[in-house]
Amino acid sequence: MLVLTRKCGQCIRIGEAITIKVIAIQRGQVRIGIDAPREIPVHRVERLQREAEIK
Repeated sequence: MLVLTRKCGQCIRIGEAITIKVIAIQRGQVRIGIDAPREIPVHRVERLQREAEIK
């Protein structure tokens, strides 16, 4: 796992098509924005885990 430190407003680039930007940091939470092509699915892991438990 690669661990990076970013400040508010800074971005991380994954390949040519995906950008992750730190939008805000407040009260122990980090808000991020993800810019990716529509054909690349972006999901929260917690949601996928809940769906797997239901099945």
